[in-house]
Amino acid sequence: MKLRTKLTLFNAISKLVIAILFVLLVPVLIKNISSNYVDSKLIKQKNKLLQIVKSRGIETYIVNGEGYGSYLPLKDEYISLDEVEPNYYLDTIKRGKRLFSEGDTLEYRILSHTFKVKNKNYLLEIGKSVDTLDETSTPLQNIAFQVLLGMILLTILADQVYSNYVLKPLRTIIKTKLIGQKFPNFQSYRKVRTNTSDFEHLDLSIHKMIETIADKFHKEREFISNASHELMTPISILQSKIENMFEEEDISDEIKVRLLEMQKILNRLKSITKTLLLISQIENEQFLKEDKVAVSELLQDVYDEISIRLQDKNISYDISIPDNWYLVNINKFLLFNLFFNLINNAIKYNREGGSIRVTAVAVHDKFIISITDTGIGIDADALPSIFNRFKKIRQSLQQESFGLGLPIVKSIAGFHDIEIEVVSEKDAGSTFKLIFPATLIVVNN
Repeated sequence: MKLRTKLTLFNAISKLVIAILFVLLVPVLIKNISSNYVDSKLIKQKNKLLQIVKSRGIETYIVNGEGYGSYLPLKDEYISLDEVEPNYYLDTIKRGKRLFSEGDTLEYRILSHTFKVKNKNYLLEIGKSVDTLDETSTPLQNIAFQVLLGMILLTILADQVYSNYVLKPLRTIIKTKLIGQKFPNFQSYRKVRTNTSDFEHLDLSIHKMIETIADKFHKEREFISNASHELMTPISILQSKIENMFEEEDISDEIKVRLLEMQKILNRLKSITKTLLLISQIENEQFLKEDKVAVSELLQDVYDEISIRLQDKNISYDISIPDNWYLVNINKFLLFNLFFNLINNAIKYNREGGSIRVTAVAVHDKFIISITDTGIGIDADALPSIFNRFKKIRQSLQQESFGLGLPIVKSIAGFHDIEIEVVSEKDAGSTFKLIFPATLIVVNN
């Protein structure tokens, strides 16, 4: 999962948690706010009434000892004032129910307060209907939810925009310094513009690492190329001297046997040297890619050279390639070597009386050529290392192999931007899929 996706997901989840907590707490908060607002209003009404009593006298409300009561329409609010016992004291605001003469029982938020006037004790009650409180709370909750939803959407959008802005240098580093590189051929260093010190450090560290890797690869290629060239001369001299020794008349049979062994070793050494030199030339891109050839023709050339080996092991060979497929912008010599090595391996590790099939199929804008054999297969744990140089897997230990055939295939494929996929099952055979880009194959109608 991408870092930007993780950040967006975290922000969304955190806001969802906040929203859930808000939804759970809003009713309580709104209820408390409404209650506090009503309590404040009741206190103001109490103070106003007490001020009237102080300035005008208690007779304004109490006449001939009869209590005072006043109700707003629908009984949403009420005020009552009655004389009570001298020792009775009350100063509270709480919920309570009141029974009216009509038989109605309503619940109110009631302020109760006792005060004395002319040595008489009076109880003042001011009540506001709880239903009215609920009617006020519901719209407030709806408004709060709407505001919350708007804020969440706004913050998610802001987080997305800011994350894109902050992570843009990181995406550029990944795209241009890692994914955009053709390993091990690296482009010149270009500093990524960013004001984030961590990304600056990452960019510089990757550049230094790539420089080190490129230098190591360059030295390795240079060494292989130079060593291969230098080795060819003494090998050729030794071969010539051995051949001259064979022409001497007084040479014994025992010495001839030893000379043959030496000549065989030199031939193996010469083959390895030529192969390393070829790999070095491929990796240094010393070959031109200007050839055009029909795929069927190229595979026919491979078959003509290798058919004797098919006959020796009684292996059937079936090829199904469209005649109108042409390879373009390639090096024919290298592509011949690629197919030759793969088919040669299919013969080498096949069984007596086995089979090899070469098939082709077009998938979207790519062309796939598959080479399938019925050989001994490859162990699953060996598959990741089959293209490593001088890596001989267990199945090839009994064969005369230097471990360079598949590395040559890999180098040639990489040089032509050809992808390779390998599917193998132990004791059942292997399939090598060559995936050609549309730039390398044209179909003539």
